[in-house]
Amino acid sequence: MALDKILSIGGKPGLYKLLTQTRGGFVGESLLDGKRVTVGLRSNVSVLSEIAIYTLEEEIPLKEVFQKIKEKEDGKKTSISHKADKIELEEYFFEVLPNYDEDRVYASDIKKIIQWYNILLDNNITEFVEVEKDAEEPTVSASEEEE
Repeated sequence: MALDKILSIGGKPGLYKLLTQTRGGFVGESLLDGKRVTVGLRSNVSVLSEIAIYTLEEEIPLKEVFQKIKEKEDGKKTSISHKADKIELEEYFFEVLPNYDEDRVYASDIKKIIQWYNILLDNNITEFVEVEKDAEEPTVSASEEEE
């Protein structure tokens, strides 16, 4: 499942899977407990694929941040809890994204990112970036491999 079907709903804990749209909003299913909720159009809702993290140079999409955490943790849950101290959270995030903007990315944001990453892992949602890396990696021809 892609991150464009995963939602964060303001005032509600955890993440939600978009099930269907209705005339007055949509229906989501909690990734924590499987309960369904109806959300109106006036609610503060964010789609994970649209969220980006500030760095000193640019904004990095959340899916790339999740991918960096996945690489750091070898596909396992984070080695730090989202309930850790502010300094520990910032040190961990600095290892994941060394150039993040410390003035605009708060400890509360880091807590959410770590919590969301672990929720996604619990629900077997681990494909954060599309598999388009073949175009970036240099290709090796068969004659070069034989040498």
